[in-house]
Amino acid sequence: MVAVNTIEEAASLVSKASRIMVVGSSGGGKTTLSRAIAQRFGLQHISMDKEFFWLPGWVARERAEQRKMITATIELDRWIMDGSNPSSFDLRLPKTDVVIWVRISRIVCIWSVFKRVAKSYGKTRPDMALGCAEQWPDREFLSYIWNFEKRHAPVFIRNFELYGPQVPIFHVKSRAQARQLLDLVRAAH
Repeated sequence: MVAVNTIEEAASLVSKASRIMVVGSSGGGKTTLSRAIAQRFGLQHISMDKEFFWLPGWVARERAEQRKMITATIELDRWIMDGSNPSSFDLRLPKTDVVIWVRISRIVCIWSVFKRVAKSYGKTRPDMALGCAEQWPDREFLSYIWNFEKRHAPVFIRNFELYGPQVPIFHVKSRAQARQLLDLVRAAH
């Protein structure tokens, strides 16, 4: 695993990258960050929830079909893909130039989910599949967020080491740091 230690180095890598993965907990701001970077550099923004995981009515797409779709998509020349499901890291990491790992506190993530629900309840967000209207978060989803770091960080690290040991990884640890990264990326030529 190649850690990126400064935000300036991360901004430089992101500004030169053609393929970027953005991972982290729900409510961490992956999509917001991904969209802004995609817009700045003309990358195709790919929401894994929208494109691969969900069918209308919150029906999960079959895993084999997800993998087939991901395999085809990662062959595109330029993309930024937001989504944390590590079951496809073996496909995505070898094609990735840089990973942005959003590691915002779980309190902030949960607060962000409630703000998102207040704004979008009953509507389908642009980053979700059609027919997947925003719902009130249930106990299982809140538990997923609360325990995300403990349960998923070791899996992420293991997958980074297995499938992308040469891929630089930058950890975004606060909203302020995410804004600073975006400011530096926007200023990049």
